[in-house]
Amino acid sequence: MKQSKKRRVTLQQVAEHAGVSTSTASLIVRNNPRISEATRQKVLQSMRELGYVYDRVAANLRSQSSTTVGLIITDISNTFFSEFLIGVHDALEEVGYTVLLGTTFDSIDKQDHLISTMLEHRVGGLILCPVSGTAQETALRLEQLDIPVVLAVREIPEIKCDYVGADYREGALSAVNHLIQKGHKRIAFLGGIRESSTWVKRMEGYQTALLEAGIEVDDSLVIDSAPTREGGLEALSKILRLSKRPTAIFCFSDLIAFGVMQGVRQAGLIPGEDVDIVGFDNVPEAEISHPPLTTVSSFPRRSGTEAANLLHHKMSNTNHKQQRIILKPELIIRESS
Repeated sequence: MKQSKKRRVTLQQVAEHAGVSTSTASLIVRNNPRISEATRQKVLQSMRELGYVYDRVAANLRSQSSTTVGLIITDISNTFFSEFLIGVHDALEEVGYTVLLGTTFDSIDKQDHLISTMLEHRVGGLILCPVSGTAQETALRLEQLDIPVVLAVREIPEIKCDYVGADYREGALSAVNHLIQKGHKRIAFLGGIRESSTWVKRMEGYQTALLEAGIEVDDSLVIDSAPTREGGLEALSKILRLSKRPTAIFCFSDLIAFGVMQGVRQAGLIPGEDVDIVGFDNVPEAEISHPPLTTVSSFPRRSGTEAANLLHHKMSNTNHKQQRIILKPELIIRESS
């Protein structure tokens, strides 16, 4: 005989169990600060004992608003995005929002699916770190959404939207100028996806630094790759096959730099002595890598906080004016260069 489906515990049952009014229990599930800690703990204990689950979607429908926000990033295994996520989560948690996370792994199809999924879950706003080469159709779709959208890290040229990122061109310029000032003239630029706005801006900074120093840009020293350690290893292997190797390497990201340093050691060379290496992002591992990595800090956690605060402002202010927040990068010099 088939068992009947267990009925959902109601908030009224929780209130009765805890000996409080339903309105008090409702304030507690919505994290209202007016409730005393003793009452809050008593109601939370009743929720645990009864197995109560807050129906956030129904609550959003009743209030005609949503406290759920969608966040779509490209790769959660990339420490940059882990730091970015912490910034978003901490900022939105303070104002009582819940974050739904999706990862595209740089796939346009996954990105389109995740946007649809977020809308199905009735998110009140969306923070999107776009996939490289996001199609114009996706840009038009984002513009037509009836919820606030903030782009972060990467831009989509075809769309007018709030955006948070770093000055990647300026960051690359400072990194390559640092290597030039150390006397290097053959400087490689390794890693990253050419179709992404972040690669384009870094390339602009790289070229500008070389040309201003009177150094010709050698296309054979520019190798793109997946923004991973493996991508760094692969790009380095191509550079090492050149008859005239570079004496310094500017890497698209710290992850690329970690792969490059591994490959340099495997080739019997010493990072920071036989070849200078500079990364980009200043993720936590950069300081404890071997050797510690010279890198450009793009402040990923702060970027997440700025994106979250901007989205919250858009969700609560109908007269919000479009903003573009660009963080100034900082060169952190360590032993790898």
